[in-house]
Amino acid sequence: MELQITTLGAILGLAVAIILIIKKVQPAYSLILGAVVGGLVGGAGLDGTVSTMIGGAKDIMPAILRIVTSGVLAGILIKTGSAAKIADQIVKTLGEKRALFALALATMILTSTGVFIDIAVITVAPIALAIGKKLNYSKMAILFAMIGGGKCGNIISPNPNTISAAENFGVELSSLMVANLIPAIVGLITTVIVVKFLTKKGEVIQETAVEENQEELPSFFAAIIGPLVSIILLALRPIAGITVDPLIALPIGGLIGVIATGKWRNTNEYITFGLSKMMPVTVLLIGTGAVAGIIKASTLQATTISLLNSMNMPEFLLAPISGILMGAATASTTAGTTIASATFGPAILSAGIMPLAGAAMVHAGATVLDHLPHGSFFHATAGATNMNLSERLKLIPYESLIGIVITIVSTIIWGIIL
Repeated sequence: MELQITTLGAILGLAVAIILIIKKVQPAYSLILGAVVGGLVGGAGLDGTVSTMIGGAKDIMPAILRIVTSGVLAGILIKTGSAAKIADQIVKTLGEKRALFALALATMILTSTGVFIDIAVITVAPIALAIGKKLNYSKMAILFAMIGGGKCGNIISPNPNTISAAENFGVELSSLMVANLIPAIVGLITTVIVVKFLTKKGEVIQETAVEENQEELPSFFAAIIGPLVSIILLALRPIAGITVDPLIALPIGGLIGVIATGKWRNTNEYITFGLSKMMPVTVLLIGTGAVAGIIKASTLQATTISLLNSMNMPEFLLAPISGILMGAATASTTAGTTIASATFGPAILSAGIMPLAGAAMVHAGATVLDHLPHGSFFHATAGATNMNLSERLKLIPYESLIGIVITIVSTIIWGIIL
C-alpha cells in the first residue's frame, strides 16, 4: 500500500522549516527537521518518514550532479575576470545616459550565462556604486537595477534552479532556458521603467568603498567565449537533435574560457573556487529533496487543486502559484523551484499541462518572493552595496513587482496562449 501523508502534516512540516530558517537555523537542517515533523504529524511513522525523505533526496541527485559540474564554468567566469569584463564592457558601451539600463542588462547577461544571481550582483556592484556616486543616484536605484536584471537572467540561465525544473519535468535545459525569454525581456523593460522612480529615493551613495582591481581583465571576446560555447552545445538538441547534457556542456564552456583568457595554469584553483560556491546550494538541495519527498507523498497537491476548483480558477495556475509559495517559503529561487517542480509536477502534468509549460511557469513563479529576508540573497545584495537593512526592506515590493510581471507574462504565454 502506498504511503500517504496528510495535508496538515505537510503544511506543518513546511511551516516548521520556514520558522527555523527565519530564526537563522542552518537552512538545510531546518528543511530536514521540517520534513521529519511533517512525516510524523502526517501519519507516516518514523520508518515511513525516513524512507520518504531519503527517496526525496535521491530524486534530486541528478540535478545536484549537474549543479556541481556547473561550478567549473561559474568559477572560471569569476576568477578569470570574465564576469567583470562582460559587465564593464556593457556599461561602457551603453554609456552614462543609459547607466541604469546598462547595469540591469549586465546583471541579466551574467546571470543568464550561468553565474549565480547573488554573485552576479556582487560582481557588478563595484561598477554600479562608482556610476551611482558620479550620477548622484540612490543605492536603492542601483541595487534594484541589478536585482531586476538578475531575476530576468535567472529564468533563462543554466543555473541550478533551471536545471532542477528541467530535471523534474523531464524537459531539455536549453528548451526551458528559451521558454521564458519573452517574460525575461518584459521584466527587463519593466525594471528600466520602474528604476527611474527610485533614482532619488533613499540614501544617496557617498562612498563607493571599492578597491581597484590591479589584475588585467581579459578581452571581451575571451570573456564571452566560454559561456557562448556552453549555450551553443546546449542548443544542439533542439537545433540538430544532438544531445549534450549540461553536465558536459557547462564544464566544456568553462575550460574553453580559461584557455581563451590565457589563465589555464590556474584552472584547478578556479574550479575549486567554483565548487566552493556550489557546495552551499547542493547541501541546501539535499534538505530541499527531503522536504519535497514529504510534500510529494502528501495529499497537499490534491487539496490545492480542489481549492483552485472551488474558487473556479483554472488548474494551470497551480504551476505559478506553487512556484510563488515555495519560493516564498525558502526565500530561494533554487530551493523554491526544486520543491515546487518535484512535488507539484505530477499534479500539474495530470491537469493536461505540457511539461515545458509547467516548468516555465513554476520557474517564473519562484522569482516573485525569493528575495525575502529569511534567505541569503537579501543579505548578500545588501552587503554588496553597503545598504542598511531598513533601506533593503523598502526594496522588497519593487523586487516582487518584477517577479510578478515575469510570472504573469509566462503564465499568459504558457497557460493561456499555448
